[in-house]
Amino acid sequence: MIKTAIEKVGEYFLFLRKVFSRPENARLYWKQFILETDKLIISSILIVAVISIFIGGVLAIQTASNLENPFIDKMYVGYMVRESLILEFCSTMVALILAGKMGSNIASELGSMRITEQIDAMDMMGVNSAAFLVQPKIIAATLLSPLLMMLSFILGLIGGYIVVDFTGIIRTASYIEGIKYSFNGFYIVYSCFKTALFCFLISSISSFEGYYAGGGSLGVGRSSTRAIVAASILILMFDLIVTEVMLY
Repeated sequence: MIKTAIEKVGEYFLFLRKVFSRPENARLYWKQFILETDKLIISSILIVAVISIFIGGVLAIQTASNLENPFIDKMYVGYMVRESLILEFCSTMVALILAGKMGSNIASELGSMRITEQIDAMDMMGVNSAAFLVQPKIIAATLLSPLLMMLSFILGLIGGYIVVDFTGIIRTASYIEGIKYSFNGFYIVYSCFKTALFCFLISSISSFEGYYAGGGSLGVGRSSTRAIVAASILILMFDLIVTEVMLY
């Protein structure tokens, strides 16, 4: 089992070497980048937005319900919502959601192309299929995913504000004061870096599994499942590593 895992890791890095070779036609790659941006990033905006708004509201309610001590300023509700969103939810939790949405999309698309021999046909024509099909996906997911993180963060704060305003659990002025209190701008950099790293893992692992899929339609399904599981595990592992390196 260990030998198989090591071989798989080696194949993955050889695959990345093939993917990041010099583009043969920069204009064609740019068109692919635009298409992948639409499929992977823009199409994910809705699910990220909906989840972030509701999570922001839930965090506001949970925090307010646990701050019943009259000696604790209620502005800490906004502070805790902000810190929870920016440190963990908007990067790690959103990445885990994208692992299912984005990962299955990439793995199933490439897997279908593999079993229908479209990739083989490109290789026969002398095209670097790995670079043409995969490189734009990884670049789009890695470079633009921090925008999803920022969107999630803003909408999460708005979700908390809406709940506070409608329920009256605390004053909205206290909530806004908590959002502004002791803000550390480095957390934005930290969260953006984590999101970019996680989406690189999602896109590259899903591409690897889909590119080498086999066994018909069932094989495509298995490759999607493996991609999601592997990406989710690595997201949690690298979350621990990056947090230890960047925050302590």
